[in-house]
Amino acid sequence: MIEQMVLARHRHFGVSSEQLPGQARLFDEAEVLAQTSTAEQDLATLPPPTVPPAESVQPAKRPARGKRRALSAELERVDVVHDVPETERTCPCGTPMVEIGCDISEQLDIVPMQVRVLRHVRKRYGCPGSLHAPVTAALPPQPLPKSNASADFLAMLLVVKFIDGLPLARFEYVLDRHGVPVPRQTLARWVIGASRLLQPLHNLLRDHLTDGAFIHMDETVVQVLKEDGKTPTSTSYMWVQTGGPPDKPVVLFDYDASRGGAVPVRLLDGYRGYLMTDGYDGYNALAKTDGINHLACWAHVRRRFVEAARVQPKGRRGLADDAVALIGKLYGIEREHKDATEAARLLARQQHSLPALARLRTWLDQTLPGVTPKSALGTALAYLQKYWSRLTRYTERGDLPIDNNRCENAIRPFVIGRKAWLFSDTPAGAHASAVIYSLLQTAKANGVEPYLWLRRVLRELPAATTVNEVEALLPWNFHDTELTTVAGA
Repeated sequence: MIEQMVLARHRHFGVSSEQLPGQARLFDEAEVLAQTSTAEQDLATLPPPTVPPAESVQPAKRPARGKRRALSAELERVDVVHDVPETERTCPCGTPMVEIGCDISEQLDIVPMQVRVLRHVRKRYGCPGSLHAPVTAALPPQPLPKSNASADFLAMLLVVKFIDGLPLARFEYVLDRHGVPVPRQTLARWVIGASRLLQPLHNLLRDHLTDGAFIHMDETVVQVLKEDGKTPTSTSYMWVQTGGPPDKPVVLFDYDASRGGAVPVRLLDGYRGYLMTDGYDGYNALAKTDGINHLACWAHVRRRFVEAARVQPKGRRGLADDAVALIGKLYGIEREHKDATEAARLLARQQHSLPALARLRTWLDQTLPGVTPKSALGTALAYLQKYWSRLTRYTERGDLPIDNNRCENAIRPFVIGRKAWLFSDTPAGAHASAVIYSLLQTAKANGVEPYLWLRRVLRELPAATTVNEVEALLPWNFHDTELTTVAGA
């Protein structure tokens, strides 16, 4: 009981790099606001047209100089020229001075968000004699045909909400400061509509998820108020999977009301390969499927021994410290061969990791009988013994992960520090969040800037009519240079 009290106080007040941030519940304000809005709110009130400013000419870019680290070469450069007054250009000897060079220093500048109105001018042609009906140029397919939100606006809206964590209420204030009063109910309807448009991409990500040698899986809670058969205060779950080929990483979010073992079986139906999870027993049914090899996470093991070390008398080294040090050797081997080839990493695991695991197993067998089972150290030892076969399986190959951190890192933007997210109103809203988070986090995992990619997708997806055309819009098919050169960028 004393150990439990110490750990509870530390979780509440302490600071630790080992403890993951609390998995906060979500509040899908977009879905809640959309439920209370009407179809008329698909249109935002636009400001009256104004005379556009004259197009400025951008001077040539100059290289950075000086001792400070240069700012990114991809940033636009604007020259502000400071000249010597003409009265000071005469040398003390009486000769007029000539320009012999210049000194350049750089400052980071920012231009506030620009809100504008796109006017789609569709030309119309008619018969001079009015014998036949006129012909009007067709409007290209739009992401949300019944709204007046452009593809670029929707991309910004989704990124500031799901990447930057800006609630729709605050984004409403940002737009209002720029003279565009768009109600949050309208923004909410646009978010929900965009998630429906993006659903085909979410479906394709699932196809690519199982193309890799292994999949990470984890789950986190989400409260849904209007879930059939459940009370508003009950918890539902967002399941997260990461996988795919090494050059096409996929992050996939799925909502389900249950945490039962049937959910991962359904989500990974037909998958054969390695599965990395934590010690939750809900994955056991999936792990028993023919062709699936279950891996366990060493980070979860280490975390338990770190907690056991916290309840030891201060200033004294105990058995938990021994376990942390032994596990640290395993991670040290992984760090040393992080950039090595799979063959070199496999060789290192066979030569170094296996002996380290043997020493840890010997220590476990000697220590376990003499420790109280319900103590913090006892539960850590029992956890290590229970999952030993799964924990050591990563040494079978050079490409297998040692822990589930990849999946936990994918969940983190979804669960930490965003007080705007508390719950979802209905399962539809939770599913919409899953679709958008999947796409944006997959874009980040592929090294693609989320806004640039999503802008391209929302411009081209409405006109896509085949699976190949939709497939071509997946994040790994682009580089940022391609995205910035898109027409109208």
